[in-house]
Parts: sequence; C-alpha cells; structure tokens
Amino acid sequence: MRRVIKNRAIYLMILPGFLFFLIFKYVPMWGLIIAFQDYKPYLGMTGSRWVGMEHFQRLFEDPAFFQIFANTLILFGLNLLFFFPVPILLALMLNEVRHSMFKRTIQTLVYIPHFMSWVIIVSITFVMLSMDRGIINELLVAGGYTKINFLLSEAWFRPTYILQIIWREAGWGTIIYLAAMAAIDPQLYEAARMDGAGRFRQVWHITLPSVRSVIVILLILKIGSVLELGFEQVYLLLNSANRQVAEIFDTYVYTAGLKQGQYSFSTAVGFFKSIIGLVLVMGANRLAKKIGEEGIY
Repeated sequence: MRRVIKNRAIYLMILPGFLFFLIFKYVPMWGLIIAFQDYKPYLGMTGSRWVGMEHFQRLFEDPAFFQIFANTLILFGLNLLFFFPVPILLALMLNEVRHSMFKRTIQTLVYIPHFMSWVIIVSITFVMLSMDRGIINELLVAGGYTKINFLLSEAWFRPTYILQIIWREAGWGTIIYLAAMAAIDPQLYEAARMDGAGRFRQVWHITLPSVRSVIVILLILKIGSVLELGFEQVYLLLNSANRQVAEIFDTYVYTAGLKQGQYSFSTAVGFFKSIIGLVLVMGANRLAKKIGEEGIY
C-alpha cells in the first residue's frame, strides 16, 4: 500500500487505460453466455432457455459456412502477403531519407489516409472505379480499351479490398517500425561503413535484424486477427454481384444478428472467431519462441 501511495501519479496515469479495458473488453464477456441460450430480449440472460451447443452446430451445418470461412481466409492471406510487408518496406525507405523536412512531409502525406473513415475511402473508390465517368474507366476508354465494371465484379473485389487497405493503413503502420529503427545504435552503421558496407548491406545486416523481434510480435498479433477483417470496409464494398467472394464472418454476423434478430446465433459466430484467434496467437507465439524470438508473452 505504501508503494501505491508513493507511486500514485503513475497509477493515476494507468487508471484510464485500465478502466477502458475493464468496461469495454472484460465486462462485455458476460454477454457470451447467450451463445449457449435461446436468448430473448424480453426474458433477459437469466430467463432465456439454455440450448447448449445448438447454435454452434447450426453454424457448422450451414451450407454457407465453408464459403464464408474460405472467403475470410483468402482475404486474410492476401492481407498478410501484400499488405503486411508494405509498412516495413516503407519504414526502411523513410529511415534512409536524410533530409528531415522531406522525410516529415512524406510521413505526413502517408499518415493522412488513416484518419479518413472507410466511408470516405470507399466513396473515393466508387468515384474512381465507377462505370459512369469513373476516372479509371475514362483512362481505359482514352487508351482504346473497354470499360471494366470493377464494383460489380467478383474478380476485382479482392484487389480493390487490398489496395484500399494499403493506401489507408501502410503509412500508419510505419510508426512502430520507425520507432524501433530510431533505437538502433548509430555506431553499428559507422562500423559497417568503415568496413565498406553500402546502404543496402547496412539495411540487410543491421536494420532488419534489429527490428526482427518487432516484426515477429506484430506478425503474431496479425495472425490472431485472422477472422477479424473489419466489418465496415467489406460491407460498403459488398453487393449482390460480388457476394459470393465478399461475404465474410463480420458481414454474416451483422446480417444474422442485427437484421434478423438472431442474437444468440451471431454471438456464437463471434465466439467461434475469438477462439480461432486465440488458438492461432498461442500457436504462433509458441512457434516464435522455438525459433529463438521473444514472442508476446
């Protein structure tokens, strides 16, 4: 207790974050019990009938389950393959810029899209890709090509999804990597230059190994969100023409839970997603420790 009083300023700084996680992360876990009930809002959680694993069985027997699961995994795989390396490469390039004013200008420009909502991002995409005087289609016509219906095409949904994420989040994702690179001892670079190492060799033998642990930790956290692709972006791009490749668990939960009022079933789907994420995080963390990395715990 004496130690708490002595360090009360530090504990007061921690208090808002602690309350946030307590109120918005841990207390809502109580609501997971409705995944095992036939929940009726007018009966409440205490009065609703228990049905055990019925909703989970229904989920796995749903003909659409495997299609939704495949769509989610494919989008996550594309996200991991094409988006995850971009912030690393961008941070490496920014770290090599020596002109501070130019570097700060570039950082500001690549950070700005992060502060735009997905509604704005998707609206800009619609303006650019629309069949009716869309910029991209107008350029195709000017070049002698035919117009492409990007927004109603199954083939173009996934590239559009990934390009939106890269444009919006790549700059923001460089912050952690740049912070890690700023902590690298400058004497290592000086020694490498004295040995005749050029810029590329310095990056390969000093910068990348120094931030490897950060990359591994962020990769583990990324793997944990394998089924959490984000509702808003996909829902705004989703339509009847591309639903076969665009429907994911987040939009499925919205349709089943809010539109159809199946609260217990949608909670069961969300619970399933959380369990998969937890298992993957634990597995990836264990694998990281086996190859000599620290992991996240």
